[in-house]
Amino acid sequence: MEKKKKKADLCWKIISGVLAAALITVSCLYFFVPRTVETVTESSGTSQVSTSTESGNTSKVSTSEVSSPEQSEVKQSDVLSLWTDKAPLKAELTAYINTITDKDSKDFIPVENRIAVFDMDGTLCCETDPGYFDHKLLYHRVTEDPDYKNKASDEEKATAEIIKTYFETGVYPSGLDVAHGKAVASAFKGMTLDEFDTYVKNYRNQPAEGYNNMTNGEAFYKPMLQVIDYLQANDFKVYIISGTDRLITRGLAEGTVNIPLSQMIGSDESLVASNQGDKDGLDYTFAKDDKVITGGEFLIKNLKMNKVSVIEQEIGQQPVLCFGNSSGDAAMANFTINNNKYKSGAYMLCCDDLERENGNKEKADKMRESCKENGYTAISMKNDWTTIYGDNVTRK
Repeated sequence: MEKKKKKADLCWKIISGVLAAALITVSCLYFFVPRTVETVTESSGTSQVSTSTESGNTSKVSTSEVSSPEQSEVKQSDVLSLWTDKAPLKAELTAYINTITDKDSKDFIPVENRIAVFDMDGTLCCETDPGYFDHKLLYHRVTEDPDYKNKASDEEKATAEIIKTYFETGVYPSGLDVAHGKAVASAFKGMTLDEFDTYVKNYRNQPAEGYNNMTNGEAFYKPMLQVIDYLQANDFKVYIISGTDRLITRGLAEGTVNIPLSQMIGSDESLVASNQGDKDGLDYTFAKDDKVITGGEFLIKNLKMNKVSVIEQEIGQQPVLCFGNSSGDAAMANFTINNNKYKSGAYMLCCDDLERENGNKEKADKMRESCKENGYTAISMKNDWTTIYGDNVTRK
């Protein structure tokens, strides 16, 4: 019995010794081997993993190494892939996004203040085939539409003739902005908004006159659509601020430009109730059997200072980025980059591609000079884009 007791005591001593040695080993490792700690920080929808040791060394793992599938779509190596490596916008915009989305940067912009505005014709889509989409639409309505051409007014026909001359010469005549706006309002008077939208979309599905393998509605610049996607991936709210009629803008851009209709702003015509007649809106109450229809009155052409006014009225914030292509966008660009409390920028397209697009070298050179004078960044359609409409689209 005594032998068994001594043997048991010996076993416990051995076990205790082993446990003590193991504890000492673990303690040594804890105090003398650097430990790695991972912390995840989030900034505007992106994440960084900081790996630190007790020696004070810290390294950051790029977002592409830890990003979700959605985030991986906007890796630095992939964004703006339709832009050449030498394109000024590509370097500037990616650097800008990296700065203004970094919460530790002095140039950080809160998400709610990330506003970008884009002109449409000549900035997002083709402007010269042989003219603006909304001008082609009106010309079709007044001179070609079998259901309307015999009903067109003398004023509408006269405006259509001016538009025809513009198409043939490429020279935009003074006064056409207002005349065209009035003719659009009267030529489409009495349509419900659904009927007007259907009309616009039917016409946008017609072949683009000067191109092979493209419709009017497909004539959007793919590199510019990529810019919108990139901005939205970094929490920007994007608006179209167009001189084209608001309803036509929506009908043309919907389904191609990935923003809500409420963020598509253009020139305006009156809207009334279907049973309103000649009564003023203050004297009429919308009834249960009413529909909203076009009222036939042209209200405002959304160009130049009017673009600044509509931004203040409908957005209520100063944009931090602006994209345009003409003198009609200069006021909007100046409004964006001057007296802005946030880091801002303006970009202007130069229509210098004479092979893939109906370019105009003289107009492009003039815009390039304007960019130098006003602090905008020029975009060369010829040199900055690897494609415009897609490789299968060619000029006739």
